[in-house]
Amino acid sequence: MPGPDALRRRLLQGLGCAGLALAAPGVFAELLLTPRQTQGPFYPDVLPLDRDNDLLLVDDRLTPAIGQVVHLHGRLLDARGAPLNRTLIEIWQVDRNGQYLHSRGGDPARRDGNFQGYGRFETSLDGAYRFRTIRPVPYPGRTPHIHVAVTPPGQPRFTTQCYVRGEPLNARDGILNAIRDPHARDSLIVDFAPLPDSPSGELSARFDIVLGLTAAQ
Repeated sequence: MPGPDALRRRLLQGLGCAGLALAAPGVFAELLLTPRQTQGPFYPDVLPLDRDNDLLLVDDRLTPAIGQVVHLHGRLLDARGAPLNRTLIEIWQVDRNGQYLHSRGGDPARRDGNFQGYGRFETSLDGAYRFRTIRPVPYPGRTPHIHVAVTPPGQPRFTTQCYVRGEPLNARDGILNAIRDPHARDSLIVDFAPLPDSPSGELSARFDIVLGLTAAQ
């Protein structure tokens, strides 16, 4: 069985490309577009110096963030299923204590200083992206969620949110349930499934994003 370090390297380097056969060009005439959601008030007002796709480790610190590890991955596609490559994807979320990386995002004294809080990644040629983060937690008024922003070259930023399937608070979340179309709403709710062979109970969450753009030829 591979050790924790080998698992981490394998997932950060290749998980976004593995098993992502959804929506190869030409398979579907049109895919369901990912619903736009509010950016919210807590996009970091000062971006961290460390902005990579591993939110569990900050700079060269050895102590990881507190929380259940999640490998968030997927593909960025246009409505025909073609990949959108070289596109910036950003995520941000609260730490295990419900605190954002924002001057008004909670109590700074309660923030987990080992959680990066924000990360970015440029999609690969097949539209794949991947992040290592923690399972989101609720805070007053909101169900667990991860904010996701996509900025295609020459296009305005598109923002949405990713939710945890099976989370009881989903039924009472006003932002999620503002999406009236049940199919569109369900497209934002994903399985946070146990990662096979993970000795520490890590999770894998696949969130494919479909934009109403045409991939460059």
